[in-house]
Amino acid sequence: QVQPVESGGGLVQAGGSLTLSCSVSGGTFVGDDMVAWYRQAPGKEREVIATITWDDGSRHYTDSMRGRFTIYRNYHENRAFLHMNGLKFEDTAIYSCSVKSDSVVCWGQGTQVAVSS
Repeated sequence: QVQPVESGGGLVQAGGSLTLSCSVSGGTFVGDDMVAWYRQAPGKEREVIATITWDDGSRHYTDSMRGRFTIYRNYHENRAFLHMNGLKFEDTAIYSCSVKSDSVVCWGQGTQVAVSS
């Protein structure tokens, strides 16, 4: 069973950019695996940002996330990424990736993103 591992979080000034990475330990992304990025801000429910299908790279975004967030994958590095620009204070959250493989969903521990105003 693969275990997603996120990295790339940190502290960034408002207006800045950050790219998060999602890899898997114990395996690789394969076929029609679906990678999703989520975030959960303090005191709020977890919300989905975007998804990408590993083999064909097809992407879907939650409407409110469209524009400042870009999900993509590097097939050869076996990583999925979330690029964020124009960051705002309200983007402060724990960002997590999940991998859905053969109807089984595995979650990473998340990476903290803090945006200073």
